[in-house]
Amino acid sequence: MAENLHGTVSITGSKSESNRWLILQQLYNNCTLQNCSNADDTQYLQEALKSTEPVIDIGHAGTAMRFLTAFFATQEGKTVVLTGSKRMQERPIKILVDALLSLGASITYENKIGFPPLRIEGKKITKNKVAIQGDVSSQYLSALLLVAPSLPNGLELELQGEITSVPYLKMTVALLQRIGVSASFEGNSIQVLPQEKIQHQSVVIESDWSAASYYYSLVALSPIGTQIRLQSFYKDSLQADACLQTIYKKLGVDTQFIEQTLMLTKTEACTLAVQKNGLTLHLADAPDSAQTIAVTCFGLQIPCLLTGLHTLKIKETDRLLALQTELTKLGAVVTITNESLQIEAATKINENIQIGTYQDHRMAMAFTPLVLKAPLVILEAAVVSKSYPDFWKDMQRVGIQFEELK
Repeated sequence: MAENLHGTVSITGSKSESNRWLILQQLYNNCTLQNCSNADDTQYLQEALKSTEPVIDIGHAGTAMRFLTAFFATQEGKTVVLTGSKRMQERPIKILVDALLSLGASITYENKIGFPPLRIEGKKITKNKVAIQGDVSSQYLSALLLVAPSLPNGLELELQGEITSVPYLKMTVALLQRIGVSASFEGNSIQVLPQEKIQHQSVVIESDWSAASYYYSLVALSPIGTQIRLQSFYKDSLQADACLQTIYKKLGVDTQFIEQTLMLTKTEACTLAVQKNGLTLHLADAPDSAQTIAVTCFGLQIPCLLTGLHTLKIKETDRLLALQTELTKLGAVVTITNESLQIEAATKINENIQIGTYQDHRMAMAFTPLVLKAPLVILEAAVVSKSYPDFWKDMQRVGIQFEELK
């Protein structure tokens, strides 16, 4: 439980930004990085980029699998087998592989078609146009964009149909522009021109807004006057989850910037509109926050409807099904579709429930703030290391007390 919830937390760099910068650093070696994420995913990516082994295992690191597939496909003369955990071998990658094959890459499936492990033979890729559905995981698209400036003729990416996770694509384009690459995102087309060299870059990576979501949830579930400070965040953030400022304002949390420190303060109960009608959000641009927001609404005992969540089914687990299962154990009435989750206003919160995490870091972290409303047990708590290794230490730092299971 918690007493006098307050404190200051320094979160390491954004995993999304760090992983993009690491690929760019590998392509252009005069780039130095500070405040890089210490997440398992980022560690796996760093080790893979340094590896000289013929087989590279990236564990559960989905971003690494996607970014490295495109990266190794463009490394002329290098052959690797890229594999991962059992769950990783169940996560689809055919859309990205098909796009790379259409550009002339050499990639074959070691086992099941459409899924890792992959045998990748690096080639010089001269084709420069590819079409891909816009409603797929943005990581497929960013994987292509990150290697685009290293291709002899650059790349023109045509996005077909509705585009989801636009902020993540804009982040990738903005990072390319920052290092001097000519890149544009207009309508359904993203164009990246070739860039052989760049000027030296010294980059300080912004802290992770996805990690900030758990502190927003803590403050939202706390009494009025509760305050937590988070360091190294920017007003002009490129990260999609910066939308938390607007979302949690509706749940009574005020955000202030004091230089590069976020001040989160519980100023009121939910807005009158939310108290009356519940919270309705379309989260296609920020799906990583969906679990935290759902748990927050349940804890506040308000109804919510979250849509635009089709990508959650192919994450570390089927997050929609996992949320339904665990929230139901706590007493919630939850309805899910392939792209939405709806929770009725809770009338009670069951205590001492064991929360299954399904080897999914965000399940463990999203449910933790609910300890402010009822005692609970988080199973496989160490899974948080995938994106936020210091999570439990930082929870204690702001006043969350817990006992480790032996």
